[in-house]
Parts: sequence; C-alpha cells; structure tokens
Amino acid sequence: MANIKDIAKKAGVSVTTVSRVLNNHPYVSEDKREAVLRVMEEFNYQRNINAVHLSKGETLLIGVVVPFTNHPYFGQLVEGIANEAMKNNYKLVLFQTNYEEDREIEALKMLQHKQIDSLIICSRICEWDVINQFTEYGPIVLCEDARNRNVSSTFIDHYMSFSNALEYLHNKGHQKIGYCIGRKTGANSRQRGKAYADFLKRIDEPYKEEFIFYECLHFEHGEEVVQRLSNMDNPPSALLVTNDFAAAGIVTSCRENGIHIPDDLAIMGFDNQPIAKIMHITTLEIPLVQMGRQLLLQAIDGKKHTHQEISVKLIERQTV
Repeated sequence: MANIKDIAKKAGVSVTTVSRVLNNHPYVSEDKREAVLRVMEEFNYQRNINAVHLSKGETLLIGVVVPFTNHPYFGQLVEGIANEAMKNNYKLVLFQTNYEEDREIEALKMLQHKQIDSLIICSRICEWDVINQFTEYGPIVLCEDARNRNVSSTFIDHYMSFSNALEYLHNKGHQKIGYCIGRKTGANSRQRGKAYADFLKRIDEPYKEEFIFYECLHFEHGEEVVQRLSNMDNPPSALLVTNDFAAAGIVTSCRENGIHIPDDLAIMGFDNQPIAKIMHITTLEIPLVQMGRQLLLQAIDGKKHTHQEISVKLIERQTV
C-alpha cells in the first residue's frame, strides 16, 4: 500500500504538500492539489484514520454506558446524546452493562487506553473508588448528582422531586403511600428511599417494607405489583411509580382485576412517556432528551467539571 512519500514522489511535490491536501489546508495551489488527488486515486490511497486520530490526540468517539438498551428512559437519553453528537461531528460507542460491574469497567478502560475521548455513564454500577481511578484519563459525565466529585454531571434532584410527589399524593388525601422502583442500589434509588423515609416521619406514618416494590422496570411488572397488593390485608391507597411503563402495567392489571383507579388505588408515574399520555396517568415529566444533549456537551467540553440540575414538571391526569 502506498504511503504519502510515494504519493509525493509520483506527484512531484513535497510530503508537506500531500499532508496539506489530506487535511484540506487552504495554502496549496490548485494545480498541486489536483496532482496529488490524481495520484491518490491512481494508488487507491486510503487514510489511516487511527493514525490521524493518534496524531491529533482525539478519536471523535464518545462512550455511552447504559444498563439496558430496550428501556424507554435510556432510549430517550441516548436520543438526546446522539442528536447532539451528530451536530458536533462525534460518533458514539454504546456499552450495555446489564448493571454488571465488569462491563462498566471495560468502558472505563477504553477511556484509559484513549480509544474514546470521553465517557457518559447514564446509570452507574461501579463505586466511586473505582470511578476515581479513571478520571485522569479523560472527561467522565454522570447522569446523577455528582457535585463535589471529580466528574461532570447532569441530574435530577431525586430527593426533592420524590418528596414533592409524595406531598402531592398526601395533599390528595392519601396517608398510606407505597412506591415502586427499579433497583435497590444506586445513588438515585438511595435519594428516593431517604425522601420516602423522611416523608413518613413528617406525617407520623410507620415505615412498612411491604409497601416498597423493587425491580419494577417494565410493563409486565405491573401485574406482579397488583398480585402483591391483592394479597395484603391493609394495602396502600396510592403508589408512586418511578417509571411510566410499570405504572401503565399496574393501571392495566387493576382494571382487569376490578380495582378502580383512582378510587381504590391512586397511581403516579415518572418521566411522562407517551404511554402515560395515552393511559391518562398522572406523572412527573423529566426532559430526558434535553438531559442527553447536556450530557454530550459536557463530555466534549472536558476543560472543567460542570454540574447541571434539570427541573421536573407535574403533569396531572386521571389516575390520582
């Protein structure tokens, strides 16, 4: 395969001139540019993009870590990230971890080895002592409150948004309130758990572990929640559900089992996915696409650590 020295010799120009043509440098006469391009075509010359990126110290690749690719929450985040990446001429490398630590570490090691310029972690499984080992190798951006950490972040104040949602249900006359959540661990889950415990203290209501439903991620999990509720002697009168698809599953299963919403059970979701509008579910709107755009902008601006809080908005419908 020909190299730029071969092209320069055949075209009768210097290696510097060939380099300028390859990089679209303006200070090359038109006849020399055409001569170089003709020889490149004759030799079927292809640039070694990896070498170009190595010389420039950047790959124009951004890593994006998600636990699942089939969940609408992460789908909308990635949509915002991808749209902003395209505007800025970056490409994405997607890592699905299934919340397995080793897979997240693989992504961090790609940052360490300069295979990507930055890394966006949409939902973290690694502890901070692991993340901190990789912050020197490039920008890391998280979708959680990471203020006072050596990373950037775009986040929802889940403690405050959860507290406000619980107060909303309480003001609607509900005293016995439970909640459904995706996983027990994680920074956002801990914030929501603390908000719930503090809320119960404020209203002088006992903490009941059976009112908390874990692993509620998808529509089909709603049926499992309703089965558990049906077996309770004294079930909650309202549920705060941390994603709209699980909330929609609960609403559907309630209708199939003769449980009237909101009279027998009030339901409040999170995210304001299209399914919440279709099924008239009261929810908190999280602008996920906007969050994705902000995450990408922070990833490509690695000069300083920034933290951006995103506001949520109550969308009142018919399930409360």
